[in-house]
Amino acid sequence: MSALPPFHLAIPVYDLAAAAQFYEQTLGCARGRSAHHWIDFDFFGHQLVLHAVADSNRKETANPVDGESIPVPHFGLVLGWEDHAQLSERLLSCGVDFVIEPTARFEGKVGEQRTFFLRDPCDNFLEFKTFRDPEALFAVDIDAYE
Repeated sequence: MSALPPFHLAIPVYDLAAAAQFYEQTLGCARGRSAHHWIDFDFFGHQLVLHAVADSNRKETANPVDGESIPVPHFGLVLGWEDHAQLSERLLSCGVDFVIEPTARFEGKVGEQRTFFLRDPCDNFLEFKTFRDPEALFAVDIDAYE
């Protein structure tokens, strides 16, 4: 697999200072360029831009996945197994409030993974996951995934 280009994602935040603190201090993302109403961050090698908005007006919805209620929409990263373990351990030791605590999903199936969900101070949901077999990221099989 060739190296993937970094993605660019811009998200709304209604408290730019609180959101910036979360991404910088809690997740350890480095700040990039900024202006009065937006801030760039190095989100694990990708460009994440926080854009200040008056109100997100977002309806909270969820879908069931392997016994969990998964917030929609959400974004995040697929990390290596050890990188995921280190990040989840660091966040657990800092007392971070998880939406879904670090857990295993689809155990024994194609796509077995570990995952956790966070919510930033402006109600954006993030998922960090890892696959036992990295080649299973886009794999299919005949098992039901309810």
